[in-house]
Amino acid sequence: MNLTQHSRLSLITLQIYQDMKHYIVEDCVSGEFFEMPQICVEAIELLRAGETLGAVEERLKQKYPAEEVDLLDFAQQLIDLQLVATIDGENIARVTKTSTPKGYQWIPPKLGKFFFNPTAYFVYVGLFIGNFVLFYFQPSLFPTYKDLFIFDYMFLNILAWMLLSVITVLIHEFGHVLAMRAYQLPTKLEIGHRLFLVVFETDMSAIWKLPAKNRNVLYLAGLCFDTVILFFALIGQLLFSGNSNIVVGLLNIIVLDTFIRMVYQCCIYMKTDLYHVFENTSGCYNLMENAQQLLNKWLPLRRRTAQGEVTYAEERRIVFVYSIFYLTGMTLTVLLFAAYYIPQLFFAVKKVAPGFSQGVASVPFWDAVLFTSQIFIIIVLLLYSWRKKYFMKQV
Repeated sequence: MNLTQHSRLSLITLQIYQDMKHYIVEDCVSGEFFEMPQICVEAIELLRAGETLGAVEERLKQKYPAEEVDLLDFAQQLIDLQLVATIDGENIARVTKTSTPKGYQWIPPKLGKFFFNPTAYFVYVGLFIGNFVLFYFQPSLFPTYKDLFIFDYMFLNILAWMLLSVITVLIHEFGHVLAMRAYQLPTKLEIGHRLFLVVFETDMSAIWKLPAKNRNVLYLAGLCFDTVILFFALIGQLLFSGNSNIVVGLLNIIVLDTFIRMVYQCCIYMKTDLYHVFENTSGCYNLMENAQQLLNKWLPLRRRTAQGEVTYAEERRIVFVYSIFYLTGMTLTVLLFAAYYIPQLFFAVKKVAPGFSQGVASVPFWDAVLFTSQIFIIIVLLLYSWRKKYFMKQV
């Protein structure tokens, strides 16, 4: 179907929200969101009013003489985004997309507001400061890589870590869920990966329905719950410090796991929660991609919008600042590996390696076999993740 200056387009149901710098356009059928500048939104409104492409182009050229206006190109982009219902009365085929998540709507908004309200924010900040105070006055509470090893057999340590990690991660994600429900937004839990780790992720796509000033609370909700977990785990360590028992060991693992997860949030080059806070606060989206372009000096500093690729010199300062945090996050990742992951691996290997020489009838032998199998599975998952991320995209 050919587009001409005389073509008239009818669009699917769209909802438009004003954002900090541009507008957010919601596809009400699929639940997808698109960032568009004002000129694009005005074009959409004129198309909704029944204007031809040529008439819309002429009006926009008069209003925006400094802009390059091409309605045929813009209309084709709307078609590619599946936002067009008909062209000159003829229906446009539309591929079915995943709809907006509908999960957790059984959770009443009042429950979400109980955990996320001005008083609760004050409590979270107080507990966050309290964690710093506890670490400062009780340095022995600071986690070390050996906190992972509370049993004599390595497979029990790994099982304990996995179980506690899953529980604390679910609590973190449930913080996001409750914050979404506080604003009556639907959501769902998904499984993703960061580096070689399998993680849970909360679908927060509906967050674009909210004003920018309200989004940061939802992004920080998981960290709020992490702060609570860490504080009570530290208090538990103090209460049971005189006892050499399993409870102290399990609390050590919780502190270690939660502390690493909170530091990991600062590694914003992986689009962590703090990355979205930075992005939302600045009003400059796709910061990661833009920062990568800035760091690669030979690539042009450009950004794709609904109107095409345009330079974004006005965002250069923000992208430069983000690039510093980007590199800082990579440095933190290296430090986490140097202080925790690598020492844990060497300690575990040194402990289980002798088990292979003790015969198949011994527990240490099977401990070594199980641990080796776990490491092998992690390596396979890592290679699969790399292949999926870096190689399949090139095909």
